[in-house]
Amino acid sequence: MKPKYIVGIVIVLVFIAFAAINLSKSLTPYVSLTEAKKSKKVVQVKGQRVAGSENFDMEKKIFSFKMTDDKGEQFEVVYHGVKPANLEQAEEIVVIGRYTQGLFEAEQLLVKCPSKYQAEGVDV
Repeated sequence: MKPKYIVGIVIVLVFIAFAAINLSKSLTPYVSLTEAKKSKKVVQVKGQRVAGSENFDMEKKIFSFKMTDDKGEQFEVVYHGVKPANLEQAEEIVVIGRYTQGLFEAEQLLVKCPSKYQAEGVDV
């Protein structure tokens, strides 16, 4: 085999290995609050916001609220950023971050709102 083919194959294999490692690092699993408490990694927790629990510090730009996960466990979420405009209409919230010192420190908030395209009361 010619040396330039060997070099080409090695470059392709290094690129594939690099891509696989970075892909595995970027995947964030969905977990329950119990699992988030045990994990040291960034995780995603899905649930509903507790109505009336929101707090926003305008000076520090810290938004906090209480949330209940799918198993019914309630916890405090702290997010360094602006409150999502559609939070009140949200059917479901996904928080991405880490659980530390009794709080879930969210790096991202994903808000799932009801679809305006769902049919209401359609009888077939």
